[in-house]
Amino acid sequence: MGRRILVTEDSPTILEILKSVLTEEGYEVIAAADGQQALDLARTEKPDLIILNLMLPKIDGYKVCRMLKFDERFKNIPIIMLTARSKESDEQLGREVGADAYIRKPFQPEVMIDEIKKLLKS
Repeated sequence: MGRRILVTEDSPTILEILKSVLTEEGYEVIAAADGQQALDLARTEKPDLIILNLMLPKIDGYKVCRMLKFDERFKNIPIIMLTARSKESDEQLGREVGADAYIRKPFQPEVMIDEIKKLLKS
């Protein structure tokens, strides 16, 4: 199986789209529906990359990103923030908490794949 990607998305529709696109590209997908589940899975599964929605139940994407990026064990896992929030300040905050990339919804699957390949250098 290919590299493992943790997708954290509370919209079942978007989650299914991402799962389908990533699986088709040969990635193994681990799914989380809220921020707490994302943290738990990131810590136990150690994925190669994380796609993280910002507006999540329990713990928002900013906090999840910050908690992972400031933990020595997980700081090198690339994180792509995926959000409908389009303000420049939202993207800036995402970068400040450690996001490696920021993709706005609605997104083009090929843009997501290109970003993943760039971050995984594959």
